[in-house]
Amino acid sequence: MMMSSLIERDLNHIWHPCAQMKDYAAFPPLEVVGAQGSYIELSDGRKIIDAISSWWCKSLGHQHPRLKKALLQQVERFEHVLLAHTTHAIIVELSEKLAKLTLHLNKVMYASDGSCAVEIAMKMSLHARQVQGQSHRTQFIALENAYHGETVGALSVSDLGMYRQPYLPLLFNTHWLTNLPYVESSQDPLWDNCELHWRAIEKQLKPLSETTTAILVEPIVQGAAGMKIYSRDFLKRLRAFATRHDIHLIADEIMTGIGRTGKMLACDHAGIEPDFLCLAKGLASGWLPLSAVLTSQAMYDVFYDDYASGKSFLHSHTHSGNALAASVANEVLAIMQEERLCERAAAMGDIMRNHLQDIADRTQRLTKVRALGAIAAADIIPSSPQERAGFAVYQKASQLGAILRPLGNTIYWLPPLTTDDETLLKLKEITEKAL
Repeated sequence: MMMSSLIERDLNHIWHPCAQMKDYAAFPPLEVVGAQGSYIELSDGRKIIDAISSWWCKSLGHQHPRLKKALLQQVERFEHVLLAHTTHAIIVELSEKLAKLTLHLNKVMYASDGSCAVEIAMKMSLHARQVQGQSHRTQFIALENAYHGETVGALSVSDLGMYRQPYLPLLFNTHWLTNLPYVESSQDPLWDNCELHWRAIEKQLKPLSETTTAILVEPIVQGAAGMKIYSRDFLKRLRAFATRHDIHLIADEIMTGIGRTGKMLACDHAGIEPDFLCLAKGLASGWLPLSAVLTSQAMYDVFYDDYASGKSFLHSHTHSGNALAASVANEVLAIMQEERLCERAAAMGDIMRNHLQDIADRTQRLTKVRALGAIAAADIIPSSPQERAGFAVYQKASQLGAILRPLGNTIYWLPPLTTDDETLLKLKEITEKAL
């Protein structure tokens, strides 16, 4: 296969993320020269649909004019100063906006990526137990099929073997909740009542209730597991159990937060608040790395004392509160509200589910069609257990005009929230042809 000079230079030096690099010999990387809205422009002149929002972060699409303007305005002021013992209007404004996302989570700590946000929440939970004389609470509970990131702590509470298995000697033990009440839409009876599943789950929880410091969840949708959707009633019951037993609930809303599921937060589907809320990806709409951990005044007060007490939470990141990223995030939150993009996400979910179901009916190659907000997914029926059906569809779809990049044999659509109906129809046609 003929490769451009740039692609050859790329393959000489770049180790691409989440990839078996041998695949790149037959399926070289796409050479990007531009991007606009829901489309990425390639060097050969083609414009292809960014059907997965460039790994779930381009919630407002590419080159959004208001985000560009906000960034350039901040560039003219200053780009970054340390947030240790300094402040500025941009980060204060962002923190005030984030504090309004929930009723009680009014304290914000910043980092650069989602995995580190999860690590902050886990460390803070564990550290608080030591300060409060609860050093027996050292265990973490997570959900089967969970994925929380690639750093050691986040990977320890992730349940996808392909990501964690090689690193087991580095990881600490986690307790996994199984028998989760998965659904395919909010119309499933389990969405509002998972009593039978809960009885089995509660039996798993009770022996751990005295030694657990925190339970981690991806609220409602487990992304890397294949866009699995579970009952909001389960999340509501889990929150109640954690409260009764003084266990912290950490909500990893890195993918689901900022409107993706049709609510500003996926936790809103269950009407609950966690003790720690982790945000990233859509927070700055993929313009710059930015993550945040929100927690309560009560948690803040645990560490508030004279320095000599030794209670300080000394976690730090070089780029905490980066002014450029924060300027974009402020504008993202304004656009979300002004353009009512949570409502748009909910409407997109209905359209995409219908499109995927049509494909499933016509091709007989898809099963378990599911959708919530601007997320839709279905599982490819492979010809054999060994077939990399998802990878084959990924390659074909790239030729036809869309970046799908399935999760194993799960096709999913997670386009920018600003994607129009015409583009969604094109995505349907491309996906069906690729299958």
